[in-house]
Amino acid sequence: MACLAWYDKAAKDEQFVELLPLAKSGANDERNYIKKAVSWALRNIGKRNSQLNDVVLRVAEEIGGMDSRAARWIASDVLRELSSQAVRARLDA
Repeated sequence: MACLAWYDKAAKDEQFVELLPLAKSGANDERNYIKKAVSWALRNIGKRNSQLNDVVLRVAEEIGGMDSRAARWIASDVLRELSSQAVRARLDA
């Protein structure tokens, strides 16, 4: 997911929206590489444009409400980066 978001500039937003449930289901996995991969994918999807950024921020808030330490870590990581001034300025430009 992260590589698709980063390299495929012609990919449509719908392709990424369809992948978000998969990221949500992986958010409960406590394995270190899995939680980092989910976070990386969500952050890269959220950096594509402002519409996807809003969608991913909502998904991250949902993930943050899950009863899982990994899910809370993913949510805080995604929310921190995608809400940053640098990312918002690039998306608004």
